[in-house]
Amino acid sequence: MNQPYPSPDDLPSNLTIQLSEILFRQLEEATKKNFFLASDRITRILLSSCHWYFKINSGILMLIMICPDIETYQNIMSTVPQFTDMLKRFTNRGRITVSPPSDKGIPWVLSIDEILPEEDSPTT
Repeated sequence: MNQPYPSPDDLPSNLTIQLSEILFRQLEEATKKNFFLASDRITRILLSSCHWYFKINSGILMLIMICPDIETYQNIMSTVPQFTDMLKRFTNRGRITVSPPSDKGIPWVLSIDEILPEEDSPTT
């Protein structure tokens, strides 16, 4: 017979779930540290100008950047190809989210395989 839900014996214990969450947080923090250390000077300055962190969701590594003002948002957005190239060093499946100040629009989200390499991007 088909059971709509797995039996309780097939589900992870609460302890296993808590340990997994702790390990994911540690992985996110280690990734943040190594990402920053692997960045060039300009990228470090841009990262330091906003609130940023990594989040792992459904096996996808997400770089989340929250900009305090429009100038920072524009600077970050103009360097998305560099952030994409950097993130590709850490994951095959990644996303970048760039949020403008809360009253200035909605977050911009892209998958790292959706962006053209910088040398292939159209010039403005």
